[in-house]
Amino acid sequence: MWKRTWQLPVFLFALSVAVSSVAADQWQGKRAAVVFTYDDTLNVHLDKVAPALDAHNFKGTFYLAVGYPNFQARLDDWRALANNGHELGNHTMFHPCEGGMPGREWVSKERDLSTWSVARMVDEITMTNTMLQVLDGKTKRTFAYTCGDTKAGGESFVAPIKQLFVGARGVKAEFQSPQQVDLFDIRSVVVAGQSAQQLTAMVDEAIAAGGLLVFLFHGVGGEHPIDVALESHNALLDYVRAKQQQLWVAPMVDVAEYIQAAQAQSK
Repeated sequence: MWKRTWQLPVFLFALSVAVSSVAADQWQGKRAAVVFTYDDTLNVHLDKVAPALDAHNFKGTFYLAVGYPNFQARLDDWRALANNGHELGNHTMFHPCEGGMPGREWVSKERDLSTWSVARMVDEITMTNTMLQVLDGKTKRTFAYTCGDTKAGGESFVAPIKQLFVGARGVKAEFQSPQQVDLFDIRSVVVAGQSAQQLTAMVDEAIAAGGLLVFLFHGVGGEHPIDVALESHNALLDYVRAKQQQLWVAPMVDVAEYIQAAQAQSK
């Protein structure tokens, strides 16, 4: 059972002139791109979210902490999810975060990143990749920073993990073009109780800006303190499907590879 209290990042959409003036077909021939991501290895992701995504013919990214009981107890279900086209993303083994910050009372001494070394964090991430590869057979995937943290023992571990991933998702919100995206700080919107109207408005903003919109979900209809109503989540899926002529919807790894190629081509 979750007993965490979270401090959510404060975020604003920073829409640059460059984003709003780019070509309309910059995202696989679509005006904007949408990625649905789900953190923390929850049962609801398997039982409610995945069927809803599949019903809309969408594929998402599920960031798994492989040391969590819900991963170990449902290996076959996570494998089936991957076989059905969804990405199993790396969210470490045991979800370490920096302790000592407001709202981080739940971080245990053993999993406090402020006391870890970069080498220990890289080892944890590398082992998670190995476990996920055993499950889905894939060698390319993306990473999601736990709590948005990028340091262990006060030192950044971003550079050492670049060889392990196509990209890494952060927790800051901003619409960006393929050329503007930092692949190891991919912007995202933390979903925490927003209404269906608020969520769908973000889709319209992304289309107007011609940018990338990454949704970061935890609980969907429960199972986590950071939660959104299942009805709001599913209304968002309905809205995105209705706007598909203007939107490319894909897992994070596919979008990151596309961005990587676009950036290489523009050099």
